[in-house]
Amino acid sequence: MTTNSQNLPSAIKQRSELDKFLDRSFVWLTRIFALAIAGTLLWITLQVAIGAWPAIREFGLGFLAKSSWNPVNNEYGVLPQVYGTLVSSFLGLLLAVPIGVGTAVLLSEDFLPSKVRIVLVFLVELLAAIPSVVYGVWGIFVLVPMITNLGKWLNAYLGKVPFFSTPPTGPGMLSAGVILAIMTLPIITAISREALISVPPSLRQASLGLGATRWETIFLVIIPAAFSGIVSAVMLALGRAMGETMAVTMLIGNSNNISISLLAPANTISSLLANQFSEASGLQIAALMYAALVLFFLTLVVNILAEFIVIRVKRI
Repeated sequence: MTTNSQNLPSAIKQRSELDKFLDRSFVWLTRIFALAIAGTLLWITLQVAIGAWPAIREFGLGFLAKSSWNPVNNEYGVLPQVYGTLVSSFLGLLLAVPIGVGTAVLLSEDFLPSKVRIVLVFLVELLAAIPSVVYGVWGIFVLVPMITNLGKWLNAYLGKVPFFSTPPTGPGMLSAGVILAIMTLPIITAISREALISVPPSLRQASLGLGATRWETIFLVIIPAAFSGIVSAVMLALGRAMGETMAVTMLIGNSNNISISLLAPANTISSLLANQFSEASGLQIAALMYAALVLFFLTLVVNILAEFIVIRVKRI
């Protein structure tokens, strides 16, 4: 017993040194992983910029203001594609955010039995597992005919409104916006639901104790408390929508023209890359790389803006 007692402090000291070594190793390992992610991002950016350099040198910032895309004459500009990317993404969010946040409220509160909520949560998350090309095929055979019939009615009765001034001929901006709304719904719903669930129960109980109704508690207490998480969900969905390729390519019409009408065909940067990269050569490759660089910076700006909004909301 005496020998064991004398050896006990030494064993504790050795274990403590081992714990410290493991802690330091874990810290350095996580730092290496973080630097590796940042290095990978910079490496991708550098490679795309090198590929785009001939177009950057040839067109400069005028590349963003030109509407012509003519490989025969080596005339390139991405203004219609930037416009189509932004409009289709924001149109998708305009449709998806109310539905997504409403669904998150439904699935986070006790409006439905527990077993029904579990099934609905699984079905919502299952939407994220469907490949984008499947959404595109479904959109061509189901969504586009529905949007075309709706567009004809809108054009007939609301044709003087600029948004419906063009008679629909098939795929167009509205079809792309609707498919993006469907594809971003799982992101908005899942993250918003987690944000709503994480609100402390004491806030809800305090609100009800002061005489607020259930809906007043939801809209005036719970949603404001989870607002930073909801904003993060919306911005993450916006980044997903801006980078979506296959489904949008199949439904947007791929027309390099700018039209305010939602029923007219349009184009996005992702669709441009998907359609032309395989057959491109010479300066056209550099122009496509330049367009990819523009899309990269657009998504980067969205993520920076999202982080800024979340920080400001948390301070409030």
